[in-house]
Amino acid sequence: MAAIFESVFAFLFKYRPLVFERGDLAFATPWPTWVLLLGIAIAVGLTFVTYTRAAIRGRRDAVILATLRVLALGLLLFSLTRPSLLIPTVVPQRNFLGILIDDSRSMQIADRDEVPRDRFVAEAFGAPDSTLRAALAERFLLRFFRFSGAAERIDDLSQLSAAGGRTDLGQALDLARRELAAVPLAGLVLVTDGADNSESSLTEALLSLEANSVPVYTVGLGQERFARDIQVSRVEAPRRVLLGSTLVVDVVLEQVGFGRQTVEVQVEDDGRIVASEEVRFAADGESATVRVQFTAAESGVRRFRFRVPAQAGEQVERNNEQEALIVVEDARERILYFEGEPRFEVKFLRRAVSDDENVQVVTLLRTAENKFLRLDVESAEELAAGFPRTREELFAYRGLILGSVEASFFTHDQLRMIEEFVGQRGGGLLVLGSRHSFGRGGYSGTPLADVLPVVLPAAGGPSTESFYVELQVEPTRFGLTHPATRIADSAEESAERWRGMPPVSAVNPIFEVKPGASTLLTGNAAGIEDPAVVLAYQRYGRGKALALPVQDSWMWQMHADVPLDDMTHEVFWRQMLRWLVSYVPDPVSVTTARDRVGPGEPVTLTAEVEDQTYLSVNNAEVVARVTAPSGALSEIPMEWAVDADGEYSASFVPEERGTHKINVVALEDGEFLGEHTTYVSAEELPTEYFDAEMRAPTLQRIADETGGRFYTPANVATLPEDVSFTESGTTVIEERELWDMPVIFLLLLAFVGSEWAYRKYRGLV
Repeated sequence: MAAIFESVFAFLFKYRPLVFERGDLAFATPWPTWVLLLGIAIAVGLTFVTYTRAAIRGRRDAVILATLRVLALGLLLFSLTRPSLLIPTVVPQRNFLGILIDDSRSMQIADRDEVPRDRFVAEAFGAPDSTLRAALAERFLLRFFRFSGAAERIDDLSQLSAAGGRTDLGQALDLARRELAAVPLAGLVLVTDGADNSESSLTEALLSLEANSVPVYTVGLGQERFARDIQVSRVEAPRRVLLGSTLVVDVVLEQVGFGRQTVEVQVEDDGRIVASEEVRFAADGESATVRVQFTAAESGVRRFRFRVPAQAGEQVERNNEQEALIVVEDARERILYFEGEPRFEVKFLRRAVSDDENVQVVTLLRTAENKFLRLDVESAEELAAGFPRTREELFAYRGLILGSVEASFFTHDQLRMIEEFVGQRGGGLLVLGSRHSFGRGGYSGTPLADVLPVVLPAAGGPSTESFYVELQVEPTRFGLTHPATRIADSAEESAERWRGMPPVSAVNPIFEVKPGASTLLTGNAAGIEDPAVVLAYQRYGRGKALALPVQDSWMWQMHADVPLDDMTHEVFWRQMLRWLVSYVPDPVSVTTARDRVGPGEPVTLTAEVEDQTYLSVNNAEVVARVTAPSGALSEIPMEWAVDADGEYSASFVPEERGTHKINVVALEDGEFLGEHTTYVSAEELPTEYFDAEMRAPTLQRIADETGGRFYTPANVATLPEDVSFTESGTTVIEERELWDMPVIFLLLLAFVGSEWAYRKYRGLV
């Protein structure tokens, strides 16, 4: 439509719209302006007087005929003034034109008529005698650049390979501007699909181009919207898990052309399919999120691949999979379980995880006043004085379970310390239901009440002291797929198993969760209108807090209706405790923005350094030891970020392909604070095949903000002439006459013909 409009416009007005946009209207009349205006006024006046006095039947006829005559005379007078457009035009062969060509892998995509995008580059610019290149070369001195993740000047287009792993438009434009800053520059031509996937700022590059009056003419290649394509756009997986943990990973799929169709999402570990899940798309173009569940069965650095098998008719198949680097740790996480009185829950909870080599439940059981039973402690000194009284002692654990123990047992400092264990240390807290828990235990108004995800009723009221119900538990929609409460291979099987579980009892009236908290399990019983909260959690500071206000989950193991070989109780507690201590930070931790980078791409390391009480340390000596795949070791000092307490940063460029091990060690005054290890893989990434449609809005923005124009292969033939109309470089003012525009002749015929036709219609001739 745009091309048709431009053709019609050029036919009527003699020149294309761009000429009028860039030009200034001028008149070549020899008469002064006041004489011209006076003549127009006299002509208009005489016309109206003549028609008013003529033998015309009514005033209306006179006005219409006079108006048509005035318009015709106006067109003649306009032509007599010799109107013209004054437009700046480059001096041939006196200006340079930079041509930037996208050399990334996305140029190999054959999305338009099954022809690769780089075919246009070869046809338009490959040979000196190609139509477009020759037309540009007649007017400009051409300088070619290729770009992907980096940009460089080239002399021969045979150097193009369409093999770049990333596209950085801002860096390419900035380099070309600086390279050509010393010569008269008419502008830059950017030939690309516009799929910028870099982290640099395009805005800064455009501001520099605008400030230096360098217009950019963008040529967009490819389709703005694929006809048929499925893309695995995002995988939300943890970076680290315990060996044997059940992972529930969200895989986000985008699609066009596959509405109402079903596809399979597969999970591979070292080439073996470890899980699969079917997903049915909604309407065409709508994305879908599927949750897949699998077990981390082998320790080490694992590469899990999430893929959708290629479908018939897909235009891009390389975006059907994503990989995630997950560190599976064969470690033993320690959880402190403090129980205020002997009860079956202690025995069966410990039994449920006794065979789990990666979870250690250290138990402190109050048997009488100031008398405690300690189980699974590592030394005679551990918990010898009862519940920890110092941050160092409590913060040594990664999780904390509180059973039937009243708030008055703790000092205010201990309650505050528990709050800091979650919020500052980042540990996991689980509070169990009992006659001394939640509101009945007097926790309302304490620091612990702020941490819990549920709203506590005040202690002492009739609703708390006499409350007792037997709850039939069922998962919420969110709980069906949560790693702590999904107790079967599929959500449907998990829901069925929960429905078959025997009821459990609760003596804590918990019916409301806080804003931002999530409910995983609820319970229904006779005598209560609203479902009771059975399991809820919320993030609190750096950690998380869970509430399980039932007092006998052991019934899921020992009830008469539960078969002896039923492992549901064990599965629930193992998954619950593993998730409780997941993502708990160490005193020293290191992260990277991405776990997979392309070869030669820099990796930024960020370390957080704290002491054993989890207070930030700013004067530490922090070193990152990077071990390459070949075994080569390099040490990189990390510098303290002055604007963030305890934060240190450094960067390095992987020289080898493969997985790099990064071990960060922190010392303070020669004393060891801690260490942490992470991994980064350097490899060829399929980044260019994701979100690979032509980005017309981005290319239009570049053109608009710099004073250029946006083209596609359909209308790029006008590029040489358009670039000529520029104020950059060495230019002259060209005059283009307008008096002989076809539209003037056509309008003149229309006005004169309309006057005659109106006279004929009214019987005035």
